[in-house]
Amino acid sequence: MAIETLVLGAGQEVGKSCVVVNINGKRIMFDCGMHMGVSDHRRYPNFSLISPTGDFDTALSCIIITHLYCINTLFLRFHYFLIIKISHSLILYSYIFFFGIICDSHLDHLGALVYFTEVCGFHGPIYMTYPTKALAPLMLEDYRKVLVERRGEEEQFNSDHIAECMKKVIAVDLRQTIQVDKDLQIRAYYAGHVLGAAMFHAKVGDSEMVYTGDYNMTPDRHLGAAQIDRLRLDLLITESTYGTTIRDSKYAREREFLDAVHKCVSAGGKVLIPTFGLGRAQELCILMDDYWERMNLKVPIYFSAGLTKQANVYYKMLINWTSQKIKDSYPTNNAFDFKNVCKYERSVLDTPGPCVLFASPGMISGGLSLEVFKRWAPFENTLVALPGYCLPGTVGHVLMSKPPKIELDPNTKIDVRCQVHQLAFSPHTDSKGIMDLIKFLSPKHVILVHGEKPKMVSLKEKIHSEMGIPCYHPANNETVSVPSTVYVKAQASDAFMERCLKPNFKLHKCSSQELSIKTLTDKNIVPELQVINEKAVFIVEDKSKKLKVVHNDEVLVMLGEKKTED
Repeated sequence: MAIETLVLGAGQEVGKSCVVVNINGKRIMFDCGMHMGVSDHRRYPNFSLISPTGDFDTALSCIIITHLYCINTLFLRFHYFLIIKISHSLILYSYIFFFGIICDSHLDHLGALVYFTEVCGFHGPIYMTYPTKALAPLMLEDYRKVLVERRGEEEQFNSDHIAECMKKVIAVDLRQTIQVDKDLQIRAYYAGHVLGAAMFHAKVGDSEMVYTGDYNMTPDRHLGAAQIDRLRLDLLITESTYGTTIRDSKYAREREFLDAVHKCVSAGGKVLIPTFGLGRAQELCILMDDYWERMNLKVPIYFSAGLTKQANVYYKMLINWTSQKIKDSYPTNNAFDFKNVCKYERSVLDTPGPCVLFASPGMISGGLSLEVFKRWAPFENTLVALPGYCLPGTVGHVLMSKPPKIELDPNTKIDVRCQVHQLAFSPHTDSKGIMDLIKFLSPKHVILVHGEKPKMVSLKEKIHSEMGIPCYHPANNETVSVPSTVYVKAQASDAFMERCLKPNFKLHKCSSQELSIKTLTDKNIVPELQVINEKAVFIVEDKSKKLKVVHNDEVLVMLGEKKTED
């Protein structure tokens, strides 16, 4: 038996995650992401490789979405939504005013989901966590409107498609075992990373595997570290975004960031922090709010487009998905009520004096962060604090090399005199975290996805050399096949059980010739006695066609031979 893994996205690249795994005849699609850097057919995974005829209902048992990534805001609108959850005798109704959320370039785990279900025609079950299910339709709807109304692109799917797609979604709790059908079981585990992110374990018969999605092995100020049981895995499919990076201590990174910001505002400068609306924004706001209190700083911190209020609602409602420290202090102190964070107004852009501004999108790929960057980048007392990873093609990626000028288009060139500080607060785990997870789970095989090829090659060699585990890093549209475990039931014979309860070894004194040989090979230890193990085990098929574990003496009897004495 084998487990076949077809990588349709995130193969030797970051983004467009989509992996189809065939376990003993059950095919699971893990994530269904979109590549936001292109506008042609390459935007979506090549779904024809799943089923050339388009019969996806037969080809797939289910889809599992590990998470949606961070969200950015571009304009203000109101939505209502309702979450109904019945779990452990808890019923939660929440009507929420939602301040317009627009996805940036990070629909890389579920951006193609609606297209695949409603346009391509998959009608099977879709599994994701409760937070992901709550956020997904809002993000997808706003993304659709941005493409059609703001960018003028052809509509890929409509609002009705989104609603129909979400009807297929089944929300899952952490560590809840879901019986997809009589053979396939899945279970979600806390992944850290962003609100609602989960690793997923799948089991079919004796074969077991885990797909991590994105995860973080280090707790931060608002989310805990990834948690998973010690499982018996044939295969682990893990992200490798930071496959060659080993970060220093969390305290040192926070100290470095705060020192850079404090130095800039103390000199009268402005700080631009391009960030995602949910996730890193809350992490940095908690950090800076605490620092501002301790240092008694009066410099204003601005958070664009009302996301602070919106985030508070989400984190209050989903408090069980945050870090233990946040949960413990929540009854008396809401960590997301930022005392020093003010609502952003456009006048801030030209107001003299120091300030700190959180603006989206996170990689300066458009929106407010790009608008602010254009205005502030030419000044030497400006600090731009970039997120941990910037996709190629974004201004953030170019800015990391600190060029003197950045050309946005033939008519727009920006003088770059500002200071640049790259944040080390990525929600992805680093190389050490990946290695720790692999060592903990000890899978028989590892497949790397969601990473750049050179980093994957280096990490693959490290996994193989340090742990002896076969490791693969397939490109998009490639298939990797690994053997899976098959356990069989066998009855132990009485003779075998009796031999197991008795000593089955004897001591043998070394001859003088053996001693001389051992003295040459090992001058420190020369045992005068050797232990000889006489037990041999065989698995045979008896007359009733059942498997039986027997001792070697019984095999000889079955063959009609007598045991000879040496």
